[in-house]
Amino acid sequence: MTRAPTRPFSPRRLALASGLLALLAFPAAAQQTSVPFGTASDSSAPIQVDSETLSVSQEDGSAVFEGNVLVEQDNMRLQAARVQVIYDEDQSRIQRLEATGGVTLVSGEDAAEAERADYNIDDGDVVMSGNVLLVRGPSTIQAERMRINVDAGTAVMEGRVRTFLSQDGN
Repeated sequence: MTRAPTRPFSPRRLALASGLLALLAFPAAAQQTSVPFGTASDSSAPIQVDSETLSVSQEDGSAVFEGNVLVEQDNMRLQAARVQVIYDEDQSRIQRLEATGGVTLVSGEDAAEAERADYNIDDGDVVMSGNVLLVRGPSTIQAERMRINVDAGTAVMEGRVRTFLSQDGN
């Protein structure tokens, strides 16, 4: 069996191979996009909840707000059909909020819609999931998930991110 002579990689071949690898890696990189979101808020600020009904469980200390629920904290507003409030073990403070049913989150000039939002109060993180749509001025971004840090005013869009960028107000 005869072997073909081997040649060292030329700079041109090396550049071509590097470019091909970069193109193959691009779809994975396109699956996540970092964006600013609203204005930084204080996740330790008091939370106000308005709704049509409130049910409280004595067993686990959770509270369920239903019907045109509006949650306000600092300069952030969350609206949903249903919001469950989960308290920490000694039930002295809110640990997290779970919002479902046409969730809208507004901070500053930005607004996001999704099927669900989970807000971890301690971390200041909101995870919106299910057909997420972020509106930033005349531009929109769609994704499967959006992770927001309300204290920093930043977000990461994840999973098949689609962007529509309007230029010059068109």
